[in-house]
Amino acid sequence: MKIAFFGAGQIGSALIKGMLYDKQIPAENIYVKGGHSQTAANLQKELGFQLLTDLNDLSGMDLIIIATNNSSVLPILKSLPQPVLAKKVPIVSVAGGINLFAMMKEVGQEYPIAHAIPNTPVQVGAGVLGISFAKDIDSKVKAFILDSLTPLGAVYEVPEDSLEIVGSIAGCTPAFIAILIESLGDAGVLHGLKRDLAYELVEQMLKGTATLALESKMHPAVLKDGVTSPGGSTIRGVAALEANNFRHALMAAIDATMSE
Repeated sequence: MKIAFFGAGQIGSALIKGMLYDKQIPAENIYVKGGHSQTAANLQKELGFQLLTDLNDLSGMDLIIIATNNSSVLPILKSLPQPVLAKKVPIVSVAGGINLFAMMKEVGQEYPIAHAIPNTPVQVGAGVLGISFAKDIDSKVKAFILDSLTPLGAVYEVPEDSLEIVGSIAGCTPAFIAILIESLGDAGVLHGLKRDLAYELVEQMLKGTATLALESKMHPAVLKDGVTSPGGSTIRGVAALEANNFRHALMAAIDATMSE
């Protein structure tokens, strides 16, 4: 399979790294069209993919992923050569602000196109992607796109009007979790742990808790209750979180990420 990327910035580079992470796709099958900066060229030296210089080469691709800022998406679609459009190479855009309707106005209502919102852990194959498809997309093409994205992590098909909240929860929350890791690590240091050990303990705890939640399918409250014994240290910690509006702070943070 050959995949072409437009964009090698923060999310573009994460997607490229994710596609190469498990080594199922060789680097020479990844083609990247960068902008005016040297970002793509510098990343190419690290990862060994091919730089795309001729848009006509896109007709030989199996999938095109647009990972640019919003303002570049429609001009990119307008620039696609006729052989690419005629072949109907599937396109996935990960730009949040350009919807399917706007994109299909450029490439046609019959074109196989999808709108996805990934998060940065895709770079290690542990990401979350919300994805929406053009209404009349062929079921086999949809299945191909979904299968092509699975090396990046968990893929969830949702209505397009749900992509924003999916993006906020999955895409913005890694920053919040990084703050959580840092804060709990600081607490460990405060009580005598070396910083690298404190961070690793927190990271492993989060990984284990998430794995338990995913595999057990237990309600989060049940998981919490399983750790809190009457009068114990954990319930005292929970009470401290409640006293400091921990739940509200998280809900308010997500609410703040949503568009006005």
